Amino acid sequence: MESMGDDNSWITSESMTMELKTLIDHPSKLPTIPKVAQQLIASFSSDDVSVNQIASQLAADPALSAKLLRLANSAYFHVSRTIGTVESALQMLGFVMVRNLVLGNGMAAAFKNTPGVDLHAFWRYNLYTACAGRWLAQRADVNSDMVFTLGLMHGIGQLQMHAGMAQAMAPLDKKMNMLSAGRAELEREAFGFHFGDVSAELAKVWNFPSPLIEAMRQIQQPLAGEEFSQAAACVHLGVWCARAEVLGLSQAEQLASYPQAVSQRLGVDSAWSSVLVALAPNADAVLIPPLTELTEGMEAMFE
Repeated sequence: MESMGDDNSWITSESMTMELKTLIDHPSKLPTIPKVAQQLIASFSSDDVSVNQIASQLAADPALSAKLLRLANSAYFHVSRTIGTVESALQMLGFVMVRNLVLGNGMAAAFKNTPGVDLHAFWRYNLYTACAGRWLAQRADVNSDMVFTLGLMHGIGQLQMHAGMAQAMAPLDKKMNMLSAGRAELEREAFGFHFGDVSAELAKVWNFPSPLIEAMRQIQQPLAGEEFSQAAACVHLGVWCARAEVLGLSQAEQLASYPQAVSQRLGVDSAWSSVLVALAPNADAVLIPPLTELTEGMEAMFE
């Protein structure tokens, strides 16, 4: 299969595979993930992970321990008492959430020097996506922990592309903001693949579980896969919500870009956002809180 980009050059599926492979085929081209984050990634598919061992590894990293405790005591988790130890944080937050927090911090550290990217806006967008997606997942009876992980990770391909092919990305950045709705299609036309494909390949290299990788591949087009991924759909809707906030989209722009078909397939209330009430007024609808409120205290993950 072939596609034509804006520069009128033909890109074959074979060349697409080769170009994508060049971004991830050598360890020197990949960001360095902290050891504890690597071990936590391995725990996705491990049935005998030792929480005590993980706690010891976290405690051995003073900076990471301090950040974890700061997050555990943040407004996001509404704790009624002060969490003073890593072990207490694990007990209160749960192993999966601690893993997500460490992964997010590890990814931010791995890509702390990425040319051409406003990292503050990028991580805020990913955090908003993760938290909005998780909020939706909890109401759609979908694995909210998986959705949170996907939300944090779904855009990581953008950073890898800017790090590994900065000159090729620069013209696209001038043409369109990297967080815009049409960005994935613009990249596909130019290169034969987009940042979502790169994110999924990175997750594969890092040994994330197959269900998470496959869901990540579907985030940009949740209705295009052979099997509908509810987790991907939650993240897709979370992206819409996050993009509106970070890019400052008008109400008209938000309504025009709302993925109604995905929302209907997922079965979420059509008025879950205050902006959407204009489309389907529902006095009984539960509205998502403002994203600044929903994520309060979580920004420390990326500092």
